[in-house]
Amino acid sequence: MAALGLRCCAWPFPSCEYTRNSFRITTSKPLPIKTYQVKFRISLAVKSSLCMPRTLSTSDMVTPGSLGPPPPEPTDGEQAGQPLLDGAPSSASLDALIEQLVPKADYYPEKAYIFTFLLSSRLFIEPRELLARVCHLCIEQQQLDKPVLDKAQVRKFGPKLLQLLAEWTETFPRDFQEESTISHLKDVVGRIAPCDEAYRRRMHQLLQALHQKLAALGQGPESLLGTDKPVSYRNKPPASIHRELLNICSDPYTLAQQLTHVELERLRHIGPEEFVQAFVNKDPLASTKPCFSDKTNNLEAYVKWFNRLCYLVATEICMPAKKKQRAQVIEFFIDVARECFNIGNFNSLMAIISGMNMSPVSRLKKTWAKVKTAKFFILEHQMDPTGNFCNYRTALRGAAHRSLTAHSSREKIVIPFFSLLIKDIYFLNEGCANRLPNGHVNFEKFLELAKQVGEFITWKQVECPFEQDPSITHYLHTAPIFSEDGLYLASYESESPENQTEKERWKSLRSSILGKT
Repeated sequence: MAALGLRCCAWPFPSCEYTRNSFRITTSKPLPIKTYQVKFRISLAVKSSLCMPRTLSTSDMVTPGSLGPPPPEPTDGEQAGQPLLDGAPSSASLDALIEQLVPKADYYPEKAYIFTFLLSSRLFIEPRELLARVCHLCIEQQQLDKPVLDKAQVRKFGPKLLQLLAEWTETFPRDFQEESTISHLKDVVGRIAPCDEAYRRRMHQLLQALHQKLAALGQGPESLLGTDKPVSYRNKPPASIHRELLNICSDPYTLAQQLTHVELERLRHIGPEEFVQAFVNKDPLASTKPCFSDKTNNLEAYVKWFNRLCYLVATEICMPAKKKQRAQVIEFFIDVARECFNIGNFNSLMAIISGMNMSPVSRLKKTWAKVKTAKFFILEHQMDPTGNFCNYRTALRGAAHRSLTAHSSREKIVIPFFSLLIKDIYFLNEGCANRLPNGHVNFEKFLELAKQVGEFITWKQVECPFEQDPSITHYLHTAPIFSEDGLYLASYESESPENQTEKERWKSLRSSILGKT
């Protein structure tokens, strides 16, 4: 460990498939890392061709003391008037939860409750409808529809209403993309504005900040990425066009820093609501339609980036004609992976390890014979899926603790292996019902969900402390990558097939890609 220079701890990996309308997570037993790659889908079907940790039972899904099987249902008397955090009832009706969100002159909901409910409520009610109901309750309870307002009462209530709206627009800005939602917001504030002109100014500031945030989010990660479509081996660009990565950046630490730049830039676009919307099924007590349309583009784009990095690593290794050069590239990526580990960038680390373990790369035995593999084996140990990725989870906890006690922005970086995070949230969602038999919302489940998502949101807000090198990040985004067939052909061209199966595949690829027999 000391020889490798690892300073963090250890870490994970499942697999997902992502297309426009469905999300798949595999539930097969763990496979060797070398067969791993990630695709992403949204719906809850199962695929067995990708690597995945063991299927978790309900008791495995959460940490001890956090969430177990749904407790006995509270009576209406038990839930009435009680807060829903700090040991309060674990379930309540949707109406009671909405009531708990509405501020009053002498009451403001806990910050943790606001985040938890706004995150999970979209499983049962659309955000614009929720805001409409909240505004209606405010108007009704504070009698804001009366010709003459109780100014003293409104001055106690007004700041709390504005605080709630500020927290909502800051954390879930995409809930306010529709003009109808903004109109509800303007209407309720317009009713209290005559009591204090500061309310109108505060609302103007709030809307300005919201529009800026939406504009920034509108420049989504799709604009950051060049073509993701892999090229065939035949379309390999000439050397004058395609500069190999080592010619762009020969320092592993610098490349790890630039990868961290890319990761944090992409993470910034992922809203917390996407983690819930990715796994939505229709609410059995509502209409037959889901509560919202597909709103997980940023999750999809982030997984595409992971896949691209896997293939880029494999392409860079398979491209050189001489095995000495290929070995040099492998050793370079091992050093980059080590530095990603030390930084806390686990997603890039896993993409690099996965790329080096793709079959077209792992079969290059003559190349690997020239590689000093001790450091690589240590990294593989850190990524071992045994014990539900025990080593990785230990490393992640270490990085999270370092982030909490950090004295510099460099120490705050935690970029989790994203597919495993999605898998954990998936099993939490599948293992615990959204509603209990009496129709109450299983709020305890959503407290645990909010805990996991909230931690991720904290991590993604860290500012990258490293100076960006546009030439390197541009290469990472735009360099051509081989398709899977292209990788196999490049691999066979570099080191001849060893058995009949490989020979037949090589012959087929030469015929289909190169037009040779």
